[in-house]
Amino acid sequence: MRIGFDAKRLFNNFTGLGNYSRFVMKALLEHYPDHHYTLYSPKVKDHKETHEFRTNPKLLVRTPPRWVKGSGFGSFWRSVNLGNIAFRDGMDVFHGLSNELPVSKPKGLKTVVTVHDLIFIRYPKLYKKIDVNIYKKKIISACKSADKIIAISHQTSSDLQHYLKVPKERITVIYQGCHSVFNTKAADEEISKVKAKYNLPDQFVLTVGTLEPRKNALLLLKAAAQTKERIPVVLIGKSTAYQKQLNKLIEEENLSDRVHFIHHADFLDLPKIYQAAKIFVYPSRFEGFGIPIVEAIASGVPVIAARGSCLEEAGGPSSVYVDPDNDKELASAIDRLLNDDSACRKMVEASKEYIQQFEPKRIADKLMEVYKEVLA
Repeated sequence: MRIGFDAKRLFNNFTGLGNYSRFVMKALLEHYPDHHYTLYSPKVKDHKETHEFRTNPKLLVRTPPRWVKGSGFGSFWRSVNLGNIAFRDGMDVFHGLSNELPVSKPKGLKTVVTVHDLIFIRYPKLYKKIDVNIYKKKIISACKSADKIIAISHQTSSDLQHYLKVPKERITVIYQGCHSVFNTKAADEEISKVKAKYNLPDQFVLTVGTLEPRKNALLLLKAAAQTKERIPVVLIGKSTAYQKQLNKLIEEENLSDRVHFIHHADFLDLPKIYQAAKIFVYPSRFEGFGIPIVEAIASGVPVIAARGSCLEEAGGPSSVYVDPDNDKELASAIDRLLNDDSACRKMVEASKEYIQQFEPKRIADKLMEVYKEVLA
């Protein structure tokens, strides 16, 4: 089978969509190495996360001709003409890994698109109006033309059916897993070095995610002000204007000595930071899936997350869930876990069993089933 991929995010994005793209390719290469894979991207960044894909002899990387790159037509090459290019290259299937498919779709080329979330439709006020319109047009077009749609959670599948009226039978739910580095136990010495590098306290509650309203870090800080255990809080994520609200609360509640911000952490340091944490809190109001929860569980950390979206799908029945608007409930949950090591161990053990379904082999098997289905 010859499968082409829209790999723009794989080579140029180093957060959610890029991580998903790289996870998919690693899983397929490891478990189905005999197929032919081509990665299409308007540009390829020289980055440590992309090195294995740029140098793997089993992968063909296709970028536009030099004159296209120089003329500014790289976006047209990808968004409009890439279906024709993939078909001429002999692809049997073309997979858009990040909510999009090229406009061109020759007869004979089967297409699959992964849809991550419809947050821009659920919460349009969080985005610029022009961006909402662009995202909506792209995703509607992709869903109409795709032979199969992959949703990364049942929540996303439900949203596709509700907001875009996509028939359920056209959607297959295939979860994503986390990078293998989160499954590796770090030595105590390595963890100590990373804690020193980022000036982290001995014990702390951790959250990871862009500091924006939807991620709801304010709830965690409000809870921290109420916990009986005065444990520090570490927030890892890119800063936005939302940080002003966080800083205001920190000042009002006199939390400055307990709150630590890391606006950028090296990816390979993240597993060690997770492993150093006592509890991982993910208070996000809405996600497509919630991969940091899986990363935390793989790292052996008990999880408290917000209920009401898809986070229960990521964390499973053994994690703790709270109302995303109830800081008292979160404070109580944090105190309870901090004072019950036995419960934490049981949570982690059961949760690790739950996330076995996100292992690369299982994901690769399900992806290959979809490719075979559209070709049948």
